[in-house]
Amino acid sequence: MVIKTILDTDLYKFTTSYAYIKLFPYAVGTFSFKDRDETEYTEGFLNALRNEIQNLKLVALTEEELEYMCSHCRFLPRVYWEWLSSFRFDPQKIEVYLDENRHLHMEVTDYLYKVTLYEVPLLAIISEIKNQFLNRIPDKHSILEKLEGKIALSNNHGMLFSEFGTRRRFSFEVHDIVVAYLKEHARFCTGTSNCYFAMKYDMKPMGTHPHEWFMFHGAQFGYKHANYMALENWVNVYDGDLGTALSDTYTSDSFLSNFSRKQAKLFDGVRCDSGDEFEFIERLIARYKELGIDPTTKTIIFSNALDFEKALSIYEYCKGKIRCSFGIGTNLTNDTGYQPSNIVMKLSRCKMNLNQEWRECVKLSDDMGKHMGSISEVEACLHELRIEGE
Repeated sequence: MVIKTILDTDLYKFTTSYAYIKLFPYAVGTFSFKDRDETEYTEGFLNALRNEIQNLKLVALTEEELEYMCSHCRFLPRVYWEWLSSFRFDPQKIEVYLDENRHLHMEVTDYLYKVTLYEVPLLAIISEIKNQFLNRIPDKHSILEKLEGKIALSNNHGMLFSEFGTRRRFSFEVHDIVVAYLKEHARFCTGTSNCYFAMKYDMKPMGTHPHEWFMFHGAQFGYKHANYMALENWVNVYDGDLGTALSDTYTSDSFLSNFSRKQAKLFDGVRCDSGDEFEFIERLIARYKELGIDPTTKTIIFSNALDFEKALSIYEYCKGKIRCSFGIGTNLTNDTGYQPSNIVMKLSRCKMNLNQEWRECVKLSDDMGKHMGSISEVEACLHELRIEGE
């Protein structure tokens, strides 16, 4: 089994699940898989994937895990973890097949508070099985050798980072080796997004909210109001906890223009997940100053396909201007000499309840060519936000 525990996922899947329960308990959504490399998969891979999908129904929250999460996530009430202990993945809800070009298609549909939990485990399964079929198991010594240099950079410069590498890791075992090393040697590692490894190695579980939270709001309430309403609703649920605002679901320009003084003061900082990081630093600092807020009291979390050398250059640039930290994923858990999978699962459609018609979900990006959604809906979104199309 690739996924042995329901905690082998990112914290923000649980925080988002609870937010749906609190505010939108009848909302339904579909998550759709996309392989940006358009990999050609084999029937053997598909059979192995289907076998792992069947294994997911065996995964359940244990009493020990429940007690750990209750004591380490004060922002999520015990009733949520007690509900989660009764939750089981349903393989019948997962549609998976290869098309005539051997490209993988996968979709899951359910109530949003349930379906959001499928994303990270499914991506981790696909990444690991792909590596089993295509690549040799990497040598532990070579993994640790590369890690040593990366962690030395962080330790020598006092550069804060957290481990964000669950969904595109080489394997569970490689992930375990990496987090164990971080725990022992990385003095400025603030934690891990993976709840299981946080529990195993007594590290802080890290995470706030994903793009899907904003995509849902955009589909239901309109793209102009999506960023503002998504942040307001997050505050309604978490009352100031989990205070890092994701900036790029509908481009950072749109986000910054809607970033109110109240939200800018209330949220601890902003996460930058696409685009030119140095440009974003300057624009965010300017926005804080425009709102009468000292930017040196705020933090940017950078998480866009980073390695430690790039993170260090951003860190040096931020000095004296604004605080910063880094969420580093694939460069930690899949730096094995093999090409990591470039795979995502995103919320593709949603409706507020079973009686409503489906509405398509769209994600714009500050990176060219990474918009998600049908051409017609992306164009409608760009038009509503008065953004020139690509």
